[in-house]
Amino acid sequence: MIKHLCILFLFVITTNCSRSSVDNENCRFLLNIPVNFSINLNLPQFSQLQFGGNSVYIANEGNGGVIVAFTGANYFAWDARDPNVAQSNCTILVPTGLNAATTCANKNEYSLVTGRSTNNTELTCGLRNYRVEVSGSSLRIFF
Repeated sequence: MIKHLCILFLFVITTNCSRSSVDNENCRFLLNIPVNFSINLNLPQFSQLQFGGNSVYIANEGNGGVIVAFTGANYFAWDARDPNVAQSNCTILVPTGLNAATTCANKNEYSLVTGRSTNNTELTCGLRNYRVEVSGSSLRIFF
């Protein structure tokens, strides 16, 4: 009886697991590059993150840099590469406030709060989110 219950349990688990966006064939443009760095909010290049509604771009991290945004209550960190198109020079997102957009002809734009597209509901892949740990005036961003 226990053997049958275990088999039933495994069947239910394996058939009810949904595919994540990582498994989606359309979401394979980003590499799994480890990210682990800290920023000091007291430094001039990050001082605007002390005020809600702002974001900054940090180069040389992740697939195309990292964008850190502050809503006034929470910090969010996202990979700055558009996850819906193959990598090129124009697929790096440029942040403006709590949104970021590519410079490509399609001008894909994303929310830096939700990571979802703000201008194209057909885009299936959201931005890659990184964890943010706040410690005093420092932020640790990691994946």
